[in-house]
Amino acid sequence: MRIRRRPWAEKELREANFYIDNPNIYKGNWKEKFINVNNPIHLEIGCGKGAFISELASRHKNINYIAADMIEAMLGLSKRNIEKCYNDKNEIIDNLFLIRMNAERILDVFSNDDCIDRIYINFCNPWPRPKHKKRRLTHIRQLENYKTFLNKANGTIYFKTDDTDLFNESIEYFKNANFKIINMTNDLHNNLIFEDIRTEHENMFSEEGIAIKALIAQIII
Repeated sequence: MRIRRRPWAEKELREANFYIDNPNIYKGNWKEKFINVNNPIHLEIGCGKGAFISELASRHKNINYIAADMIEAMLGLSKRNIEKCYNDKNEIIDNLFLIRMNAERILDVFSNDDCIDRIYINFCNPWPRPKHKKRRLTHIRQLENYKTFLNKANGTIYFKTDDTDLFNESIEYFKNANFKIINMTNDLHNNLIFEDIRTEHENMFSEEGIAIKALIAQIII
């Protein structure tokens, strides 16, 4: 997604106590970063403008969340949406960190010691050209990276997309990376397989009459 520069983003992010610009320093110690150290940790890769993660995290204060993106302007918008969502509910932002991260360098930020219970991947870039497919967040190369820090007992990945080719090819990626698909649908809004919290992209595609594809994949030991 192309997004215009937000001149205010750098300053606002720097002043936000739930934003981390250098997350690699917490690699292996993410549990200790949260107030509630015993809560499970869920991670969203590519949080965009933050509509999804702000609603999800504010609903489930018994879970710790990390939302990642690499674009400063996007992170700035996400920061504002998170603050608004929590403020509207009179909640304190104490179970969510917003981080700047390039997904290709994810192993610089998370390790086996972090034991992430769930990963959310929502409407990632489909990278349709053959030479670019390795950049997909669901490509087998990336899935192998996620397995490094996912909870080996029952770690899961929740994936949503509007792109049929990406979805069908991702099914094979998950299988080849030794994940078990425990639920799947080609029309999420008529067959909910997980909590109905929608992203900006999701609403846009739905209004265009495009069915949302989704799956839940679980790591196999």
